[in-house]
Amino acid sequence: MNMIKKGLVAITLASTLTFSGCGYNTLQAKDEAVIASWSEVQNQYQRRADLVPNLVNVVKGYATHEEKVLTEVTEARSNVAGLKVDKEVLENPELFKKYQEAQSQMTSALSRLLSVTENYPDLKANEQFKDLQVQLEGTENRIGVARNRYITTVQDYNTYVRQFPQAMTAKVIGMKPKPNFSAESGAEKVPTVNFN
Repeated sequence: MNMIKKGLVAITLASTLTFSGCGYNTLQAKDEAVIASWSEVQNQYQRRADLVPNLVNVVKGYATHEEKVLTEVTEARSNVAGLKVDKEVLENPELFKKYQEAQSQMTSALSRLLSVTENYPDLKANEQFKDLQVQLEGTENRIGVARNRYITTVQDYNTYVRQFPQAMTAKVIGMKPKPNFSAESGAEKVPTVNFN
């Protein structure tokens, strides 16, 4: 009987040492960190999407003949709102890219909307518009910070999940490197500024 107890203790000890060195718990913690930082990115994108209808309505009152730009902003917001965003997006590079492209379209549409407002001095002086513009600028900054945190968290996770011996554990439990943000196409080109 004593031999069986010693054998069980040895097996338990060997199992504990094996599993503690395999990185399972750290993989889980790093995966949760990626999910949490992604939630913050989504939170900031949602904040921006919530500002858009108010911004569009204020601009509509002043810039009635800018229908195309207003429609583009509304459509971009619909595209963003229509995307299902869950953990699957973090696991699928194609879905992640689609989400990133939709957010990029939203950014572009908002930039066009804000540039159109330069033609309307009364609009630029409107307190509600000024407030919304400040909120939007703050939100864009928060989006940048949240994206940077996400990038760092994913880099940490991806590095860990690819190292030995964690790579073996990750493979067994189905954990793979996660997609990350990348520069938009054309971002490598320097914009041309012409004052003529």
